[in-house]
Amino acid sequence: MNEWRLLPYQPRRTTKEKIMKCALIYDFDGTLAEGDCAQHGLMPALGINNTEEFWGSVKKRAKDDDGDEILSYLGLLAEKATELNSNELSEENLTNHGKKIPLFPGVTDWFDRINEYAKKNNLDIHHYIISSGLDAMIRGTCIGEKFRDIYACKYHYSKDGKASWVAQAINYTTKTQFLFRINKGINNSWDNAAVNKFIEPQEREIPFQRMIYLGDGDTDIPSMKMIRNQGGFSIAVFNDTTWKSQRTREKIEKLIAEERANYVVPAIYTEGSQLDVTVKGLLKLIKRRKA
Repeated sequence: MNEWRLLPYQPRRTTKEKIMKCALIYDFDGTLAEGDCAQHGLMPALGINNTEEFWGSVKKRAKDDDGDEILSYLGLLAEKATELNSNELSEENLTNHGKKIPLFPGVTDWFDRINEYAKKNNLDIHHYIISSGLDAMIRGTCIGEKFRDIYACKYHYSKDGKASWVAQAINYTTKTQFLFRINKGINNSWDNAAVNKFIEPQEREIPFQRMIYLGDGDTDIPSMKMIRNQGGFSIAVFNDTTWKSQRTREKIEKLIAEERANYVVPAIYTEGSQLDVTVKGLLKLIKRRKA
């Protein structure tokens, strides 16, 4: 008679799922925060109380010089500081002004929540800022430490801590080069040889297909378009409190009509919001595609 005996239980071996790196890339002004960086504390401190007049001067300077608007903006801020013999453009003061920048609803706890969601789905999210705003002010906000890298405008400082010239100015077209830096894993703004070096797409740190770009306006259009064309995703956000404004509606209509963005949602980052659900859905799509 044959005897039956129980063998020890051996669990089925499964292949460990590979954790994929992906990137959430944000503009700052109008995307994570209300208005422009400099209008919160810095401009009033420099005696700039009429912002429409100031931006008109910026556009006129750029046109008269046949120059770049962001450089004209940074230059006029520096001129105002010189006229007042003010040190408002020091890194310390800019950082302090950054603490006053109002963020959109849900932004303060957005990063921890979305990181936890990604972790549960075997995704490793890296957050980046690419902005024409001021670097030191962005770093001064309560979310300044949530980003792997912040690419934004900054000044070079003399030994006495005064802004002596523009070290970096980021406009709507130069934004796109930083997408390639993220794509290739280059964590600086200066190494042009590295960003121009050919790397096989499959060997790059974060493929474009695993990128989600969030922006709010004209300066984001080239980045939105490029990310879409490369297989990633673009989300246009808008200030929900200004939806009744004709300008806001026309801007959103243009982004949709010209196929700049995949999705358009209010800049509300709270759990369960349209933006929250959209980003989570895209993260699941990225995981499913395994690009």
